[in-house]
Amino acid sequence: MEFFHRVPHINFLSVRRIALVASTLVFVAALGSLAIQGLNLGLDFTGGVVVQMGFPTMPTLSQVRSVVTKAGYPGAHISPFGHHPEVLIRLKPKNPGLASLDATTIARAVAAHFPGARLVDKEVIGPQVGHALREKGLTAMLATLILIFVYVMFRFEWRFALGAIAATVHDVIFVVGFFSFTRIDFNLNVLAAILAIMGYSLNDTVVVFDRIREDFRKFKKGSPLELMNVAINETLSRTLMTSFMTLLVVIALLVVGGPVLRGFSIALFVGILIGTYSSIFIASAIALMLGVDRSDLLPKRPAALAEGP
Repeated sequence: MEFFHRVPHINFLSVRRIALVASTLVFVAALGSLAIQGLNLGLDFTGGVVVQMGFPTMPTLSQVRSVVTKAGYPGAHISPFGHHPEVLIRLKPKNPGLASLDATTIARAVAAHFPGARLVDKEVIGPQVGHALREKGLTAMLATLILIFVYVMFRFEWRFALGAIAATVHDVIFVVGFFSFTRIDFNLNVLAAILAIMGYSLNDTVVVFDRIREDFRKFKKGSPLELMNVAINETLSRTLMTSFMTLLVVIALLVVGGPVLRGFSIALFVGILIGTYSSIFIASAIALMLGVDRSDLLPKRPAALAEGP
């Protein structure tokens, strides 16, 4: 299946400076949001209590929130859970050392107000565990970036490696900045989605880089700018088809996945769109601006042959 019957001839890299300026502005805005208001970290990273309550008939979320607030726990996050009449009550700690007694107290208060309500499950996450998860998540992303750089540098060339890293960091900051702007909970599911986005973005970028290398070796004429545009156009149908099919799955998760997968689905949706953009406009443009040339990707001749008889 193809998006285009013929290879298009779109001069993507002619607008590379405009794309880089626009991306830089959004990049700075995302960093500013992170610096000013940070992320709305979920219980995975802050610690807290999760109470899962079942009901004979589904109450309104505002009713449950009112009961929990009157019990002495304002600011609780209330959301429906699954396809059964169940509700998740999530509460961040007011102070270190939140005890399981809080979960029991919340469950009793809700059960007293809604006859037939029952405690299905409860979970307590300590703040120390949340701190450790934050550190491990940051370490995982940094390690991924380092490995991406090493992989692309050895497979292609250091300029391409920097382009791939720039595109990957670009995608991560955009997604994290989106969560900072919208104040959607940033939890372990979202972190897993970001790691998946890094791999997705790298895969798209490597496909384009592979075609650039092939065209550099195949065509004897043409500037790096012209050959890179040819390569991007030749892979455009594959890039758009992959993104389209992946987005269909993500949209399905977003629609029917429920609140548990909401943050995960949103992160993937935004990341796939941004990753498709960066693989076309950012990665190759960075390599081009760093001065990559045909000679950088031609097979290296053995020294003895290069010197001649």
